[in-house]
Amino acid sequence: MKHTISVLVENKFGVLARIAGLFSARGYNISSLAVSETHNPAVSCMTIVVDTNDEKILEQIKKQLNRLIDVLIVADFTKKEHVERELVLAKVSCPAKVKAKLTTVLNKFQAKLIRRKEDIAIIEFTGVQQDIKELLNELNNFGIKELVRTGKVAIAS
Repeated sequence: MKHTISVLVENKFGVLARIAGLFSARGYNISSLAVSETHNPAVSCMTIVVDTNDEKILEQIKKQLNRLIDVLIVADFTKKEHVERELVLAKVSCPAKVKAKLTTVLNKFQAKLIRRKEDIAIIEFTGVQQDIKELLNELNNFGIKELVRTGKVAIAS
C-alpha cells in the first residue's frame, strides 16, 4: 500500500538527508519525494510516498520523524481526506500531420502544449497519478522522447 506522508521541517542544511536516512535504514524505498519552501521561507514541506504493507514499521518511522529536532509536523494523508497532484513534462514526436490529433488528446486531458518546435512538442500536465498514467498511454502513440515528473504533492482538504 502506498502511504503519503507530509512533513513540515525547518528549512536547514541536512534535514532531507536525515529524513531519507530514516527510510533507507529500514529498507523502504521512497517512491516519490517532493520538497519545497512553504509560504514561510524558514519552513519546507516534504511530501513522501512510501510503499509498504507493514503498518507497525510505518508508525515507528512517523514517531522517529517526530523526534527529529528539525521536524515540526508529520501528517499521514493515506487514510485522510486530501488533495494530491503530480506534474509531468513530456517531449513527444509531433510532425505537422499529427498536430490536430495531439491537440485532441491534450484537450481530452486538459493538458497544455508548452512548446512546439520542428517535429517535437513539449506537453505539461498536472493531475492525479491515474490521469497521468492514462495521458502517458495516449502519448505513447506519438512517441515519447523524454519524460520528467515531479513527486506527488498533497494537502489536507
